[in-house]
Amino acid sequence: MSGAPADRIFFGGDVVTVDRDDRVVDAVAVAGGRIAAVGRRDDVMALRGPGTAVTDLGGRALLPGFVDAHGHLALTAQKLASANLSPPPIGRVTCIGDLQREMREQIERRDLAPGEWVIGMGYDDTDVEERRHPDRDDLDAVSREHPVVALHVSAHLLAANSRALEVAGISGVTPDPEGGRIRRRDNGDATGVLEETAMNAVFARLPQPSGQEAEEQALAAMEYYASFGATTAQEAALFSPSFMQACLRLSDAGEMPLDVVAYPLYTLARGMLAADSGRGHGRRFRLGGMKLLTDGSIQGYTAYLSRPYHAAAAGREPSYAGFPTFGSQEKLNAAVADGYANGWQVLAHANGDAAIGMVIEAARAADESHPGVDRRTTIIHAQTIREEQLDEVRELGLYVSFFPGHVYYGGDRHREVFLGPERAARINPMRSALDRGIPVTLHHDSPVTPPDILTAVWSAVNRVTSGGRELGPEQRMTPREAVRAVTIDAARQLFEEERKGSIEVGKLADLVLLAANPLTADPMRIREIVVEETVKEGETVYVP
Repeated sequence: MSGAPADRIFFGGDVVTVDRDDRVVDAVAVAGGRIAAVGRRDDVMALRGPGTAVTDLGGRALLPGFVDAHGHLALTAQKLASANLSPPPIGRVTCIGDLQREMREQIERRDLAPGEWVIGMGYDDTDVEERRHPDRDDLDAVSREHPVVALHVSAHLLAANSRALEVAGISGVTPDPEGGRIRRRDNGDATGVLEETAMNAVFARLPQPSGQEAEEQALAAMEYYASFGATTAQEAALFSPSFMQACLRLSDAGEMPLDVVAYPLYTLARGMLAADSGRGHGRRFRLGGMKLLTDGSIQGYTAYLSRPYHAAAAGREPSYAGFPTFGSQEKLNAAVADGYANGWQVLAHANGDAAIGMVIEAARAADESHPGVDRRTTIIHAQTIREEQLDEVRELGLYVSFFPGHVYYGGDRHREVFLGPERAARINPMRSALDRGIPVTLHHDSPVTPPDILTAVWSAVNRVTSGGRELGPEQRMTPREAVRAVTIDAARQLFEEERKGSIEVGKLADLVLLAANPLTADPMRIREIVVEETVKEGETVYVP
């Protein structure tokens, strides 16, 4: 090897390249933010110069920086600034009283004046003692002077107090919007729980952060992601112009620690993408395409299934199977065709198999009218996709991004409450997809769960619930497959495989240093592996 001296050389451990041959080598050299050499220690050390930093891995492992295949960086930033209403192990809310305490502490912690919004995120109605959503009365008990909002763990429902409903203009006579529902009492009054598009009236009234606040929140979220080894983050439902502008300012100033790829919601995509044909002008920020929401959340009873839920939702008929957020197949077909016609990559959220069927039909129709392009259309979650639907996905060349956290965090309730044993065992059928040659990625869906990619890998490899029970072990991935799904395969989903996702000469020096190699560690201990350093283009962006 020859060339300019390296800026840094790593040696003395497993360098997991994730290249075409899945090589594990002795050493890697970094120069000018890119990989300069990969291979045997003696060969790579030929690039050592007087100014080269040398890092002895000491038996640890170096992997490509993790690539976020689906998450919500802006909403994660919001959650970090909000009351944490999550149940254990993420938070400490086990009952509605705990939720109220967290919201009251948020008022005190942020010294909120009367009239200012109080926001909490992450509650799970199926994981509190009362087994119900908080209602307007519960949140009125937190405060009547403030608009108070609690966002469900799925981010597909929220609960609002009376003041927030009043500010949003929601009353007993407000009609349900298309693709949404205002839950009501027997007398017709709103309970305070809003489903899907019904939340938009509240979202429209939430205060926007100042430019400086938006930058600070974005940086905090990126630093949080970096602590889990991520070097590329995703904002997969961009709706906040202030967040986008904050990222662009930080990128232009050279202050963004990570790459960020954002996908505006379809209703906003034309304005954002058409106004920026370059997909974002920032060095580390770009717009990747558009995001469609075709149904909701299984744990929120708003995912669109072909068969009824296992245990009927409160206030619903036994035959209830959820609903689509698009009012008709024709409307969804038009949205996907619009994306194809404009050359926008399409990410389509679909949890229920009925919604997945709608996405497949829309992709087929759009492909017939706009054929012959590498689009990498991705079904996000695909939680209950059926075997015959996977055949159609393969035929159409679609990608699938699975959320293995459903197995760990919610698997027991999927089996006992939402889907029943048979359907629950097949949630996130990774093995069925891989065996068909379908491109598969893994994600964490932050802030639904923390942006902990190693826990996503662990869950995909072991398929064990938080209660310690196996759930669909026949759908497990191997550690090698799971690591590829959060590195090179995730980069490929984002059209970035030529510049990141593996440790190969010429690619960006995006790296994560781990205390152990997840390919050789005890599979049940993968999530315990410590991230010891995250490197973005040769620069350290995280150390514990």
